[in-house]
Amino acid sequence: MIGQAQLIFWIGMKETLLFPISIAPMMEWTDRHYRFLMRLFTKNTILYTEMVTADAIIRGNRDKLLGKNRDNPVVLQLGGNDPQKIFQASKISLDYGYDALNLNVGCPSDRVSDGSFGACLMNDPNRVVDLMIAMREGGNIPVSVKHRIGINGKETYEDLCHFVETISVKANVSHFIVHARIAILGGLSPAENRSIPPLRYEDVYRLKEEFPHLRIEINGGIRDLQQAKEFLTSGIDAVMIGRAAYENPLLFANADDMFHEKDSSENIDWNVISDSIEKYLSDHIANDGKVHHVLRHCMGFFHGVNGGKKFRRFLSETMNREPKNSKLFTQALQFIQQ
Repeated sequence: MIGQAQLIFWIGMKETLLFPISIAPMMEWTDRHYRFLMRLFTKNTILYTEMVTADAIIRGNRDKLLGKNRDNPVVLQLGGNDPQKIFQASKISLDYGYDALNLNVGCPSDRVSDGSFGACLMNDPNRVVDLMIAMREGGNIPVSVKHRIGINGKETYEDLCHFVETISVKANVSHFIVHARIAILGGLSPAENRSIPPLRYEDVYRLKEEFPHLRIEINGGIRDLQQAKEFLTSGIDAVMIGRAAYENPLLFANADDMFHEKDSSENIDWNVISDSIEKYLSDHIANDGKVHHVLRHCMGFFHGVNGGKKFRRFLSETMNREPKNSKLFTQALQFIQQ
């Protein structure tokens, strides 16, 4: 029997946002250029922006911060701790065509913690309630929260349950993206927080068992789509992949078919890909951009493929030296033995 919170979730969620695979928001990585490249390989995987603070949206260059390609489905991740500012930022974002909004309650960096948002908000679930209500009212599109399983001092499964129950009941939130590590605040760097705290996948499984009406999405340490599929067949609703998606984007070349349960033997048509990238680079250059803004995101291409190292070396040595050469990606492809 469907619960009230789940019913509200299904009514409010766009069909495109029910695809079970997403790519995590990653600072300095998941910008609009990276998302353009990923859309060449997967049309259905849900993409996220980098975290953008509410203050930046309210005071800064909105087109630069929020402008995007036709890369939907894409979710805007917001950071902040002031409900009024989150409301304003959410309302401003309406003009930019995002499919959903997400609140960052997982970033452990000192800079974010000093601003009293990110993972430290797990200390104050009632504040998160206010932020989520403001986000929904401002944006009038589906909302979710991305968080850790805990932080130092509040790291038990019971603490996690209390956090999720408070947000789901008081803010009527139904979508929780759970990074299956605690965040150690004030002791580890963001990079260390991605590896030193042990993964506790069992906590996320247990969370889904105790809150079957919620959409529970798992994140943390997931390296490939086969591992993602195992989580899905074990009862988790969705899987978010982070660093592996950036380090090896071609993992997603058959994601659409794999999770629509289709068999596909089609290979990537690199001529089509190359033409698309060349046109994109030409447009970017015409708008005073430089090719390395885009091509730096291609450095993960062709791992384990003959010529892959030469491809990456060519780009790394050339893209800063020839910042207006829209044909660089096409030229780099000559090193790949297809």
